[in-house]
Order: sequence, then structure tokens, then C-alpha cells
Amino acid sequence: MKKLILLLILIGSFQAKAQFGKDPIVNLENWDKQRVYWGYYLGMSYYDFKFEYEEPGKDILVDNGLGFNVGLIGNLRLTEYFDLRFEPGLTFNQRDLTFPGFADEADALREVKSTYLHFPLLLKFSALRTGNIRPFLIGGVSTALNLSSNVNNKQDNSNNVFRMAKWTNFYEVGIGIDLYLEYFKFTPSLRGVFSYNDELIRDNDPNSPWTGNVGTMQTRGVFLNFTFQ
Repeated sequence: MKKLILLLILIGSFQAKAQFGKDPIVNLENWDKQRVYWGYYLGMSYYDFKFEYEEPGKDILVDNGLGFNVGLIGNLRLTEYFDLRFEPGLTFNQRDLTFPGFADEADALREVKSTYLHFPLLLKFSALRTGNIRPFLIGGVSTALNLSSNVNNKQDNSNNVFRMAKWTNFYEVGIGIDLYLEYFKFTPSLRGVFSYNDELIRDNDPNSPWTGNVGTMQTRGVFLNFTFQ
């Protein structure tokens, strides 16, 4: 068994050297010359909230959890170095908010579960390909439909209902690296997403202890995606 494991490691190292070493075997040589191609991605997301307040005071605490992303990719080649990408996807996430000034934890704590339909339109700038590696920068804008939004609910935090806007707009910026394997292109990438509109639906009482002092509430997050094309 030990000899078999050692043999597999040696074979893997030889394969890696052949594909990503000094003089690699060039895979998918004409891949990037396609006018249009498709793919899909899987990944993880980490969402947070950025709060701005009307008056100085204690911060609302945000407990963030890891979420899950899945989606499709449509790529349009513009030039040798620029591509236009549309990446519709679905993201799942939960953030727990703890509001200051409450003795009862049930009043202070709000669980914010979000399921977003995410629609990014992005411009990708790729560096010169070296062997089977090609790093890139990517950025653009996106809009997202919050399927968990309860914007039309007449109840509010006084009834333990935390409300958010249905649509959110973002700008996005990220980096990644295309790895050209024998049969497909694999791409890990890291991206920041930043909302530029207020997502909070205020309580019916303008002096609400939950929302009365909040000037704006905006999502910000990080995506770690793994793309297969």
C-alpha cells in the first residue's frame, strides 16, 4: 500500500511538472480564441453588513457565517486580453445581528437568512498566458434579488420580523488564475462584493430601538469561487 501511494504521488508530481513546469505540455492551446464559451462555478461566500448611524452609539454586532454559491458562466471574447462575462448564480447565507440596549436576548437577536439570485455583468482583463497559467483581474456591477425578502410584511421587529429590501445593487472586484488542464479549464478566484444602496426596511415606529438610529445598512462580502469551463 505504501509503495502504491508513493507511486501515485510520483505520477502526480510528474503530471504537474508536465503541465505547469518550466517547459509544460500546452493544454487547450486554442481555448481562448473561442468567441463564446460557457461554464459553471461552485464556491463559498462570506457576507457582512456595513452600518452607518444617525447618532453615535453602540454598534450593531454582526455574526457572519459561511454561505454557498452555485451558478453558470457565459463568456464573450472582446479582444485578446478582455472578455465580457455574465455569471448568474444562487447564493445562500445567514447573518445574525445583535442589537444593543436589550436585556432579553430574544429581543436583541435577529437571524437574517438570505437567498440571493445574483446577476453580475463583469469585465475580465487577462494577462499574457504563460504555459498553462493565466492570471486575471475582474470587475463590474451586479444586481441581486433577495428571495428571502419580506419587504411587504406589515409586521416589523416589534413582532420579531426583520425586513430587508428585495433588490440590491453591487459593484464587484476580484482576482483569479486560469489553469489549463488536459480536458478543461479550472479557475479559482477571489472576489469582493459591495452594495451601494440601503437594504434596511425601517420599522413602523420611527423611534424603533432596532432601526431608528440606522442611517444605512449595506451588504459587503467575499466570494471564493471555483470555475469549470
